[in-house]
Amino acid sequence: MINAVVMAGGSGTRLWPLSRAGHPKQFLALNGEDTMLQATMKRLESLNIESSVTICNEEHRFFVAEQLREINKLGSIILEPVGRNTAPAIALAAFVAEGDPLLLVLAADHVIQDESAFTQAVTEAIPLAEAGKLVTFGVVPNEPHTGYGYIKKGVKYGVGFKVDHFVEKPSIDLAQNYIESGDYLWNSGMFLFKASRYLEELQKFRPDIFEICKLAADSVEADLDFVRIKKEKFLECPSDSIDYAVMEKTDDSVVVAMDAGWSDIGSWSSLWDISEKDENGNVLHGDVLLHETNNSFIRTDGKLVASVGVDDLVIVSTKDVVMVAHKNSVQDVKEIAKKLKDKGRTEWELNREIYRPWGKYDSIDFGDRYQVKRITVKPGAKLSVQMHHHRAEHWVVVSGSAEVTKGDKTFLLSENESTYIPIGMVHALENIGKVPLEIIEIQSGSYLGEDDIVRFEDRYGRA
Repeated sequence: MINAVVMAGGSGTRLWPLSRAGHPKQFLALNGEDTMLQATMKRLESLNIESSVTICNEEHRFFVAEQLREINKLGSIILEPVGRNTAPAIALAAFVAEGDPLLLVLAADHVIQDESAFTQAVTEAIPLAEAGKLVTFGVVPNEPHTGYGYIKKGVKYGVGFKVDHFVEKPSIDLAQNYIESGDYLWNSGMFLFKASRYLEELQKFRPDIFEICKLAADSVEADLDFVRIKKEKFLECPSDSIDYAVMEKTDDSVVVAMDAGWSDIGSWSSLWDISEKDENGNVLHGDVLLHETNNSFIRTDGKLVASVGVDDLVIVSTKDVVMVAHKNSVQDVKEIAKKLKDKGRTEWELNREIYRPWGKYDSIDFGDRYQVKRITVKPGAKLSVQMHHHRAEHWVVVSGSAEVTKGDKTFLLSENESTYIPIGMVHALENIGKVPLEIIEIQSGSYLGEDDIVRFEDRYGRA
C-alpha cells in the first residue's frame, strides 16, 4: 500500500512576479493547463496509490482544496500552523497514516516530462522500501547545474545504490567534475519509505522533532476538508529538512536513478529550458509581438508586450508589475521581492487579483478614501456575513444573480441593479445562480484594509 505525501508549502519567490507568497508557483499553471499541484496528483494515476495527503499552510488551504476538488483528487489536507521544513511535515503525514504504508513523498511544484519513466523508477524502488530502506530518487543530470544539490552513488544495491554522501550546491567547476565522473545524481527531494522506518530513523537522529510531532499529531481535528494538528505543540518544533535530519545520517539510505525530464522550475530560465519555443528560441504566453528577438521568455497576463531587438531576456507582465531580467540573472529576482517586503510594499506577497474560497476579486482602482474592486463569486458560493467599522460599499451587478442580505432584509439583485451598504451594516452576498456572479464594488471610507472585516458567520470556517 502506497500513500502519496505531497508537500505544497513554499513561496516560490524566484518566479516573482507571477509567483508570490500569497499565491505561489505550485498553484499556478506554468507548464500546461493544469496547475503544478494538479499535475503532480495526476502523475500518480499510473501507480497503485491507496490514498493521498497534501501538506500546506493555513493561508493556502483553500487553493489546495479547490484545485484538488476540480480534478476529483481531494484526499486529506494537513494544515501546518507554521512552516518547519520537510522533516517535521513528513513526520506528521507518517503519524496520521493508517497502518504502515509506504510513503511516496513528492513536491507539488516539480515538472516531470516523462511520466512513464517516473512511474518505472517508483515501481522499481518499491521492493527496496518494503525491505526497510529509505529511498531517495536521484535525477540523472544533463548539465553541470549549480542550483541543485547532488548525491554521490555508493555501491550497487538492487536497482539503486547505497548513498555515499550528499553534496550542497557546488561551484560550476565542481559540478562539471561531478558530471564527468558519472558518480553523481541531482538531489530531487523525492522519497519512498515505510512510515514506520522514517519515524524510527527520525526518533534515532532527531528525537526532539519526533516527540513534538507525535504530540502535535495526537487527536487531530477535522475541519471541513482539512486536518488540523495541535498548534501550540507544533510551534515548539525545530525546523529541519529531511536530508539533514535523517537521510544524511541513516545507514539505510538508497538512491534510485530517475531520468524523467525532471525540473523543479527554480527560475524563469528553468521554465524557458523546458518550454516549447518558436523558431527563434522564444517562449511566448499571451499577447506578444516580436521583432528581432531571440532566446527570450515573454509572458503577459493582459496588456500587449512588444519586444524589439533584444536577446536572452525574461519579460513578465502581470496586472500590477512588469519585470525585465537577463536570463543569466534570474536567480536574483527574489532580491526584488525581498526589497519590496523590506519597503513595506504588498507586491512581494499579493497579486492584484486575490483568490478566496468563494471566488476572487481584482482591485482595479484605488485612491484617497476609495477603492474599486471587480468581484467574482462562484455559483453556490457565499461571502461571509460581516460588517465594517470604517468603510461603506456600493455594489453594482455586472452579470449573474445575487442574493443580498442587509441587516434583517434579504433580496435579489440582477444585472445592472445596485445596492448601498452603509458603515456598520451587517451584510452578506451569495451567488444563487448557475453562472459566475460578477459585481463592481466601490468602497469609500477612512480605512479600506482587508482587516476591517468583522465576521459573524462563514461557511468556510474562517475566523
